[in-house]
Amino acid sequence: MRTLSLSAMTALVAVLEHKSFTKAAQHLGLSPARVSELVRNLEERVGVRLVERTTRSVAGTPAGERLLERIRPLLEEYQAALDSLNDYRSKPAGTLRLTVAPPAADFVLAPVIARFLAQYPQITLDVSVDRAFVDIVEGRFDAGVRPGKRIAGDMVAVRISDDMPFVVAASPAYLKRHGRPEGPDELTQHVCIQFRFPTGALVPWRFRKGRRTLQVEVAGQLIVNEPGIAITAAINGAGLIQVPLPYVSSDLAAGRLVSVLTDQEAPRIDNFYLYYSGRRQMRPPLKALVDFLRESYRRGAPKPKVRRV
Repeated sequence: MRTLSLSAMTALVAVLEHKSFTKAAQHLGLSPARVSELVRNLEERVGVRLVERTTRSVAGTPAGERLLERIRPLLEEYQAALDSLNDYRSKPAGTLRLTVAPPAADFVLAPVIARFLAQYPQITLDVSVDRAFVDIVEGRFDAGVRPGKRIAGDMVAVRISDDMPFVVAASPAYLKRHGRPEGPDELTQHVCIQFRFPTGALVPWRFRKGRRTLQVEVAGQLIVNEPGIAITAAINGAGLIQVPLPYVSSDLAAGRLVSVLTDQEAPRIDNFYLYYSGRRQMRPPLKALVDFLRESYRRGAPKPKVRRV
Protein backbone atom coordinates (compact mmCIF):
# COMPACT_ATOMS: atom_id res chain seq x y z
CA MET A 1 0.00 0.00 0.00
CA ARG A 2 1.32 3.41 -0.91
CA THR A 3 1.90 5.90 1.88
CA LEU A 4 -1.31 7.72 2.71
CA SER A 5 -1.19 11.49 2.41
CA LEU A 6 -1.49 13.66 5.48
CA SER A 7 -4.03 15.86 3.68
CA ALA A 8 -6.31 12.86 3.06
CA MET A 9 -6.11 11.76 6.69
CA THR A 10 -6.82 15.31 7.86
CA ALA A 11 -9.82 15.52 5.52
CA LEU A 12 -11.21 12.25 6.84
CA VAL A 13 -10.89 13.38 10.44
CA ALA A 14 -12.60 16.70 9.66
CA VAL A 15 -15.49 14.98 7.84
CA LEU A 16 -16.10 12.46 10.62
CA GLU A 17 -15.83 15.03 13.40
CA HIS A 18 -18.07 17.61 11.70
CA LYS A 19 -20.34 14.93 10.19
CA SER A 20 -20.50 17.05 7.06
CA PHE A 21 -18.36 17.52 3.97
CA THR A 22 -19.41 21.17 3.74
CA LYS A 23 -18.50 21.98 7.34
CA ALA A 24 -15.26 20.01 7.03
CA ALA A 25 -14.38 22.02 3.93
CA GLN A 26 -15.07 25.29 5.73
CA HIS A 27 -12.87 24.17 8.63
CA LEU A 28 -10.00 23.17 6.34
CA GLY A 29 -10.33 26.11 3.97
CA LEU A 30 -10.96 23.83 0.99
CA SER A 31 -13.85 23.30 -1.40
CA PRO A 32 -16.36 20.51 -0.57
CA ALA A 33 -15.44 18.87 -3.87
CA ARG A 34 -11.76 18.74 -2.88
CA VAL A 35 -12.56 17.26 0.53
CA SER A 36 -14.81 14.65 -1.08
CA GLU A 37 -12.03 13.79 -3.54
CA LEU A 38 -9.47 13.37 -0.75
CA VAL A 39 -11.74 11.04 1.23
CA ARG A 40 -12.72 9.06 -1.85
CA ASN A 41 -9.07 8.60 -2.84
CA LEU A 42 -8.26 7.47 0.69
CA GLU A 43 -11.03 4.86 0.58
CA GLU A 44 -9.76 3.60 -2.76
CA ARG A 45 -6.23 3.25 -1.43
CA VAL A 46 -7.19 1.31 1.70
CA GLY A 47 -9.89 -0.66 -0.10
CA VAL A 48 -12.46 -0.07 2.63
CA ARG A 49 -15.44 2.29 2.85
CA LEU A 50 -14.75 4.74 5.66
CA VAL A 51 -17.70 7.16 5.38
CA GLU A 52 -21.40 6.45 4.96
CA ARG A 53 -22.98 9.15 2.83
CA THR A 54 -26.70 9.80 2.51
CA THR A 55 -28.62 12.81 1.24
CA ARG A 56 -29.21 13.91 4.85
CA SER A 57 -26.26 12.74 6.90
CA VAL A 58 -22.63 11.72 7.00
CA ALA A 59 -21.28 9.17 9.46
CA GLY A 60 -18.25 6.96 9.85
CA THR A 61 -18.44 3.26 9.08
CA PRO A 62 -17.08 0.92 11.79
CA ALA A 63 -13.79 0.92 9.89
CA GLY A 64 -13.84 4.70 9.61
CA GLU A 65 -14.52 5.15 13.32
CA ARG A 66 -11.71 2.78 14.22
CA LEU A 67 -9.31 4.62 11.94
CA LEU A 68 -10.44 7.96 13.39
CA GLU A 69 -9.74 6.71 16.90
CA ARG A 70 -6.20 5.72 15.92
CA ILE A 71 -5.17 8.67 13.74
CA ARG A 72 -6.66 11.54 15.77
CA PRO A 73 -3.91 11.28 18.45
CA LEU A 74 -1.30 11.05 15.69
CA LEU A 75 -2.52 14.27 14.09
CA GLU A 76 -2.49 15.97 17.49
CA GLU A 77 1.09 14.83 18.01
CA TYR A 78 1.95 16.11 14.55
CA GLN A 79 0.50 19.53 15.46
CA ALA A 80 2.34 19.47 18.78
CA ALA A 81 5.59 18.73 16.95
CA LEU A 82 5.05 21.76 14.71
CA ASP A 83 4.15 23.88 17.73
CA SER A 84 7.39 22.86 19.42
CA LEU A 85 9.20 24.94 16.80
CA ASN A 86 7.71 27.98 18.51
CA ASP A 87 10.48 27.60 21.09
CA TYR A 88 12.79 28.98 18.41
CA ARG A 89 10.54 31.92 17.58
CA SER A 90 10.66 35.26 19.30
CA LYS A 91 6.87 35.13 19.80
CA PRO A 92 4.20 32.37 19.78
CA ALA A 93 2.61 31.60 16.42
CA GLY A 94 -0.26 29.54 15.09
CA THR A 95 -4.05 29.39 14.98
CA LEU A 96 -6.24 29.15 18.08
CA ARG A 97 -9.80 27.86 17.66
CA LEU A 98 -12.19 29.13 20.34
CA THR A 99 -15.86 28.45 21.06
CA VAL A 100 -17.38 31.38 22.93
CA ALA A 101 -20.79 32.20 24.41
CA PRO A 102 -22.33 35.34 22.79
CA PRO A 103 -22.19 37.69 25.82
CA ALA A 104 -18.54 36.79 26.42
CA ALA A 105 -17.74 37.33 22.74
CA ASP A 106 -19.32 40.79 22.78
CA PHE A 107 -18.27 42.10 26.18
CA VAL A 108 -15.23 40.12 27.32
CA LEU A 109 -13.25 39.23 24.19
CA ALA A 110 -14.23 41.97 21.72
CA PRO A 111 -12.81 44.87 23.79
CA VAL A 112 -9.35 43.26 24.06
CA ILE A 113 -8.92 41.26 20.83
CA ALA A 114 -7.24 44.05 18.88
CA ARG A 115 -4.66 44.54 21.63
CA PHE A 116 -3.96 40.80 21.82
CA LEU A 117 -3.49 40.48 18.06
CA ALA A 118 -1.21 43.51 17.99
CA GLN A 119 0.88 42.01 20.79
CA TYR A 120 1.03 38.61 19.06
CA PRO A 121 1.01 39.29 15.30
CA GLN A 122 1.82 35.66 14.45
CA ILE A 123 -1.26 34.27 16.22
CA THR A 124 -4.58 33.88 14.40
CA LEU A 125 -7.82 33.64 16.41
CA ASP A 126 -10.59 31.53 14.86
CA VAL A 127 -13.61 32.36 17.05
CA SER A 128 -16.90 30.47 16.81
CA VAL A 129 -19.73 32.18 18.71
CA ASP A 130 -22.02 29.39 19.91
CA ARG A 131 -25.16 29.67 22.04
CA ALA A 132 -25.27 25.93 22.63
CA PHE A 133 -22.61 24.30 24.78
CA VAL A 134 -19.84 22.79 22.64
CA ASP A 135 -17.52 19.93 23.61
CA ILE A 136 -14.12 21.46 22.88
CA VAL A 137 -12.40 18.08 22.64
CA GLU A 138 -14.92 16.61 20.22
CA GLY A 139 -15.11 19.86 18.26
CA ARG A 140 -11.30 20.13 18.15
CA PHE A 141 -11.30 23.58 19.73
CA ASP A 142 -8.24 24.73 21.65
CA ALA A 143 -10.36 26.39 24.33
CA GLY A 144 -13.80 27.72 25.16
CA VAL A 145 -15.35 30.59 27.10
CA ARG A 146 -18.44 29.84 29.16
CA PRO A 147 -19.92 30.68 32.58
CA GLY A 148 -18.16 28.74 35.31
CA LYS A 149 -21.18 26.62 36.22
CA ARG A 150 -21.29 25.10 32.72
CA ILE A 151 -17.68 23.91 32.60
CA ALA A 152 -16.89 20.24 33.17
CA GLY A 153 -14.82 19.40 36.23
CA ASP A 154 -11.99 17.85 34.23
CA MET A 155 -11.22 21.13 32.45
CA VAL A 156 -8.66 23.73 33.48
CA ALA A 157 -10.56 27.01 33.93
CA VAL A 158 -9.24 30.56 34.24
CA ARG A 159 -11.58 33.34 35.33
CA ILE A 160 -11.61 36.24 32.86
CA SER A 161 -14.64 38.34 33.87
CA ASP A 162 -17.04 39.27 36.63
CA ASP A 163 -20.65 38.13 36.56
CA MET A 164 -23.12 39.97 34.31
CA PRO A 165 -26.46 41.26 35.68
CA PHE A 166 -29.75 41.19 33.77
CA VAL A 167 -32.12 44.12 33.43
CA VAL A 168 -35.80 44.41 32.48
CA ALA A 169 -36.48 47.35 30.16
CA ALA A 170 -39.03 48.88 27.81
CA SER A 171 -39.37 51.96 25.66
CA PRO A 172 -40.92 55.15 27.09
CA ALA A 173 -43.73 54.78 24.54
CA TYR A 174 -44.58 51.26 25.71
CA LEU A 175 -44.63 52.32 29.37
CA LYS A 176 -46.85 55.28 28.52
CA ARG A 177 -49.38 52.96 26.86
CA HIS A 178 -49.27 50.01 29.23
CA GLY A 179 -47.93 51.38 32.49
CA ARG A 180 -44.94 50.28 34.53
CA PRO A 181 -44.95 46.85 36.23
CA GLU A 182 -44.41 47.20 39.97
CA GLY A 183 -43.48 43.59 40.64
CA PRO A 184 -42.62 40.34 38.80
CA ASP A 185 -46.17 39.07 39.36
CA GLU A 186 -47.48 41.90 37.14
CA LEU A 187 -45.42 40.76 34.15
CA THR A 188 -48.20 38.35 33.17
CA GLN A 189 -50.31 41.42 32.37
CA HIS A 190 -47.67 42.81 29.99
CA VAL A 191 -46.35 42.04 26.52
CA CYS A 192 -42.94 40.46 26.91
CA ILE A 193 -40.40 39.65 24.21
CA GLN A 194 -39.17 36.10 24.70
CA PHE A 195 -35.96 34.29 23.82
CA ARG A 196 -35.59 30.69 22.71
CA PHE A 197 -32.75 28.36 23.70
CA PRO A 198 -30.92 26.42 20.93
CA THR A 199 -32.83 23.38 22.26
CA GLY A 200 -36.11 25.03 21.31
CA ALA A 201 -37.27 25.74 24.88
CA LEU A 202 -38.28 29.26 25.84
CA VAL A 203 -36.04 31.16 28.24
CA PRO A 204 -37.97 31.86 31.46
CA TRP A 205 -37.77 35.22 33.18
CA ARG A 206 -36.11 34.88 36.58
CA PHE A 207 -35.71 37.04 39.68
CA ARG A 208 -34.02 36.43 42.98
CA LYS A 209 -35.93 36.45 46.23
CA GLY A 210 -33.42 35.99 49.01
CA ARG A 211 -31.71 32.69 48.30
CA ARG A 212 -34.56 31.50 46.12
CA THR A 213 -35.09 32.08 42.42
CA LEU A 214 -38.53 33.22 41.28
CA GLN A 215 -39.47 32.12 37.78
CA VAL A 216 -42.19 33.96 35.86
CA GLU A 217 -43.92 32.55 32.79
CA VAL A 218 -44.38 35.53 30.49
CA ALA A 219 -46.07 35.82 27.10
CA GLY A 220 -45.94 38.06 24.05
CA GLN A 221 -46.16 38.22 20.28
CA LEU A 222 -42.42 38.06 19.57
CA ILE A 223 -40.03 35.14 20.17
CA VAL A 224 -36.41 35.40 19.01
CA ASN A 225 -33.05 33.68 19.43
CA GLU A 226 -30.83 36.77 19.04
CA PRO A 227 -30.74 39.92 21.20
CA GLY A 228 -30.39 42.41 18.34
CA ILE A 229 -33.90 42.04 16.94
CA ALA A 230 -35.38 41.95 20.45
CA ILE A 231 -33.66 45.18 21.49
CA THR A 232 -34.71 47.04 18.35
CA ALA A 233 -38.27 45.79 18.74
CA ALA A 234 -38.33 46.89 22.39
CA ILE A 235 -37.03 50.35 21.45
CA ASN A 236 -39.89 50.57 18.94
CA GLY A 237 -42.42 49.73 21.64
CA ALA A 238 -43.04 46.00 21.02
CA GLY A 239 -42.79 45.02 24.67
CA LEU A 240 -40.61 44.43 27.71
CA ILE A 241 -37.27 42.59 27.47
CA GLN A 242 -35.00 40.92 29.99
CA VAL A 243 -31.39 40.85 28.78
CA PRO A 244 -27.85 41.15 30.18
CA LEU A 245 -27.27 44.78 31.08
CA PRO A 246 -24.29 45.42 28.72
CA TYR A 247 -26.51 44.78 25.68
CA VAL A 248 -28.73 47.78 26.48
CA SER A 249 -26.51 50.05 28.58
CA SER A 250 -26.13 52.60 25.76
CA ASP A 251 -29.89 52.56 25.05
CA LEU A 252 -30.65 53.12 28.73
CA ALA A 253 -28.18 56.00 28.87
CA ALA A 254 -29.70 57.57 25.75
CA GLY A 255 -33.28 57.19 27.00
CA ARG A 256 -34.34 54.85 24.21
CA LEU A 257 -35.12 52.28 26.89
CA VAL A 258 -36.10 52.63 30.53
CA SER A 259 -35.26 50.01 33.17
CA VAL A 260 -38.13 48.75 35.32
CA LEU A 261 -38.40 46.53 38.39
CA THR A 262 -35.15 48.11 39.58
CA ASP A 263 -35.98 47.18 43.18
CA GLN A 264 -36.01 43.50 42.23
CA GLU A 265 -32.81 41.48 42.32
CA ALA A 266 -32.27 40.22 38.79
CA PRO A 267 -30.35 37.04 37.98
CA ARG A 268 -26.78 37.20 36.77
CA ILE A 269 -24.73 35.29 34.25
CA ASP A 270 -21.99 33.59 36.25
CA ASN A 271 -18.38 34.73 35.86
CA PHE A 272 -16.93 33.78 32.49
CA TYR A 273 -13.95 31.44 32.33
CA LEU A 274 -11.55 30.48 29.59
CA TYR A 275 -11.26 26.70 29.81
CA TYR A 276 -9.20 24.02 28.08
CA SER A 277 -8.36 20.36 28.44
CA GLY A 278 -5.62 19.61 30.94
CA ARG A 279 -4.95 16.33 29.14
CA ARG A 280 -3.41 18.09 26.17
CA GLN A 281 -0.03 19.74 26.12
CA MET A 282 -0.62 23.47 26.25
CA ARG A 283 0.40 25.08 22.97
CA PRO A 284 2.37 28.36 23.16
CA PRO A 285 -0.42 30.42 21.48
CA LEU A 286 -2.93 29.16 24.05
CA LYS A 287 -0.59 29.96 26.92
CA ALA A 288 -0.17 33.45 25.50
CA LEU A 289 -3.96 33.94 25.39
CA VAL A 290 -4.48 32.55 28.89
CA ASP A 291 -1.83 34.85 30.35
CA PHE A 292 -3.16 37.83 28.39
CA LEU A 293 -6.80 37.39 29.47
CA ARG A 294 -5.83 36.67 33.06
CA GLU A 295 -3.81 39.88 33.19
CA SER A 296 -6.54 41.88 31.41
CA TYR A 297 -9.08 40.75 33.99
CA ARG A 298 -6.73 41.53 36.85
CA ARG A 299 -6.19 45.05 35.55
CA GLY A 300 -9.79 45.57 34.51
CA ALA A 301 -10.40 45.16 30.79
CA PRO A 302 -11.71 48.23 28.89
CA LYS A 303 -15.46 48.27 28.29
CA PRO A 304 -16.97 48.63 24.82
CA LYS A 305 -18.17 52.20 24.19
CA VAL A 306 -21.42 51.41 22.38
CA ARG A 307 -22.54 47.90 21.64
CA ARG A 308 -25.82 46.46 20.42
CA VAL A 309 -26.05 43.30 18.35
